[in-house]
Amino acid sequence: MEVQLDAPGGLRRQMTVRIPADTVTKAVDDRLKRLSSRARIPGFRPGKAPMKVIRQQYGESARMEAVSELVQQSYPEALTQAGVNPAGMPKIDVTAEKPGEPLEYVAAFEVYPEIQLADLSQLKVERPVVEITEADVDRLIDNLRKARRSFAVAERPAATGDQVTIDFVGKLDGSPFDGGSAQGMTVELGAGRFLPDLEQGIVGHSAGETFTVDVAFPEDYRAEQLKGKTAQFEVTLHEVRAPQLPAIDDPGFLQAHGVETVDTLRDKSRAALENERDKAIRNRVKAQVMEQLLVLNPVEVPDTLVQQEIPRLRVEAAGRMNMQQMPEDKLAEMLPASLFEANARRRVALGLIVGEVVKQREVKLQKDRLDAALEDLAADYDEPEQVKSYYRGRKDLMQSLGAVVLEDTVVETLVAEATVTETAMSLEQLLSPPPPDTARVA
Repeated sequence: MEVQLDAPGGLRRQMTVRIPADTVTKAVDDRLKRLSSRARIPGFRPGKAPMKVIRQQYGESARMEAVSELVQQSYPEALTQAGVNPAGMPKIDVTAEKPGEPLEYVAAFEVYPEIQLADLSQLKVERPVVEITEADVDRLIDNLRKARRSFAVAERPAATGDQVTIDFVGKLDGSPFDGGSAQGMTVELGAGRFLPDLEQGIVGHSAGETFTVDVAFPEDYRAEQLKGKTAQFEVTLHEVRAPQLPAIDDPGFLQAHGVETVDTLRDKSRAALENERDKAIRNRVKAQVMEQLLVLNPVEVPDTLVQQEIPRLRVEAAGRMNMQQMPEDKLAEMLPASLFEANARRRVALGLIVGEVVKQREVKLQKDRLDAALEDLAADYDEPEQVKSYYRGRKDLMQSLGAVVLEDTVVETLVAEATVTETAMSLEQLLSPPPPDTARVA
């Protein structure tokens, strides 16, 4: 077998493979012999037809099948002979396959880039230092109380945070429009689930009032006839209900959070905030390391791997948008590949760089760390043992979790060599979205 490797440019490779004519002839003859033993041809007993007849009847199909088989069998050996590692599946074209002549095919593919890691001691990391304060604990408990709030009728004007019951009729140029009317609708003012102008226009009015509110629709509003228009809504306010928060020492409230005393609730809340803080610090540090890895190690990315990554990003986006049940073709139409290409390219580049760090630093996936990660993941669910059992029964899920743990180990290895500065900040600052230059890239 002759193998010739050409490099048209970049990561693209073109491998020409020639298989001797006698090898092809033997493969075709062997296939015909196997066919002759079971072929049923009129005028001959099964398996007794002359080879000449078998060749006339099945020669063309036997040759096509033999050529296909030879290509599949020879391709891995040709790659070894050429000394290349393809990134993804090849595009194979058979360029010569006449009887009595060598078989020739051309395989086009991309290869993985050669990565020469920069001096990673150049990494500079800013690690947040955050103290959980009593005020942080108070805010969390207030949020827990708000989550279990009830509403009671209030004999006063409506305020932000209240729940109101209204009728309304929307008019455009004095005429009602489709979808602009409702009766007995319940709206929580300030929740952002209703037209902002209309919510704000209700504030200050009392039950029993009828009034008109001007509502400006944005230019990108979904209803064509309302885009950029201002409509008038006649509103009748029937009832105002004010939020009622449970007392912090209410037995039902405490029981709902699995505690019996306020002190225990505060301890549990502090522990939850400390856990959230620690995760946020790790994520901030990791984001900085990953971004700098990309900057210090520019790498050419195989388009094949980018195209493989795009569907995964699309599925993740569909999950965030609750579109998982949408047919694949419709999803691809609504979320075209162009939306994900840049992020896919960054994610693939980062994966290649991290892989090179793993190889050069001989970073290993430690079982105890994988087990701890699974414990941590399962702790967020009501039935943690079921979650752990489910994950352990799915090889793909455990591989994905293992990849995350290995990546975290790489980050810790690099941070140990980096220049690290500590910066004091509040919990609120820590949990705010990081600036664009330190955003997570994968």
